[in-house]
Amino acid sequence: MEKTLAIIKPDAVERNLIGKILERIESNGFRIVAMKRTQLTLPVAEGFYYVHKERPFFKDLTTYMCTGPVVLLVLARDSAIAEWRKLMGATNPKDAEAGTIRKDFAIDIEKNSAHGSDSAENAAFEIAYFFSQTEIQE
Repeated sequence: MEKTLAIIKPDAVERNLIGKILERIESNGFRIVAMKRTQLTLPVAEGFYYVHKERPFFKDLTTYMCTGPVVLLVLARDSAIAEWRKLMGATNPKDAEAGTIRKDFAIDIEKNSAHGSDSAENAAFEIAYFFSQTEIQE
């Protein structure tokens, strides 16, 4: 059973989409093995997205992620990383397939409602960044 980190971003939390996104997660065979709602600070967001620190969108992304509460999740299932990315859809909602979270709920490329780990290495880092082992209930 593979694990991945998922984040319901501030735009989706603000628009009361948590339940709709959680329903999609569970109905697509994921087990939610850890979950918490929190407000990111700028230093926490910058540390989390450090791999993008040289990218032109880093400042806007980290600032945006601090604009409201987020829901942090650890999802488990076979091929969790690839399956969560497929369910989220393309980063730019204009390019996302119908029925994906980003196509159905995103506002734009920045406010795209969800984050997901893109590799096993990043999933391990991201999960450990927000959750202790005792918080993950497999």
